[in-house]
Amino acid sequence: QVHLVESGGGLVQAGGSLRLSCAASGITFSIYTMGWYRQAPGNQRELVATIASTSRTNYADSVKGRFTISRDNAKNTVYLQMNSLKPEDTAVYYCNARWSAIDYWGQGTQVTVSS
Repeated sequence: QVHLVESGGGLVQAGGSLRLSCAASGITFSIYTMGWYRQAPGNQRELVATIASTSRTNYADSVKGRFTISRDNAKNTVYLQMNSLKPEDTAVYYCNARWSAIDYWGQGTQVTVSS
């Protein structure tokens, strides 16, 4: 059974930092493209960042230069370092694992940035 478990969310002031983690089990982690997505109230879920099995990264324009995605294949974990947080970054952040047509999601972790 596949599990993606996010952690590290919380409440932070604008300009602060948080580090999200997503621990995966039940998959061959190293071959999956891992990603972080977010969904704010009333909005659609949107891409934040992805990291391929090759470690190639992709970021939404809104987070470039502030967020960094990384992975540790030995720990089956993907991270999202979020710096210079803004109130508009407030959302539920979801971990995603994707390989071919296979797609798994975590339950999400809330990030709230106060102004």
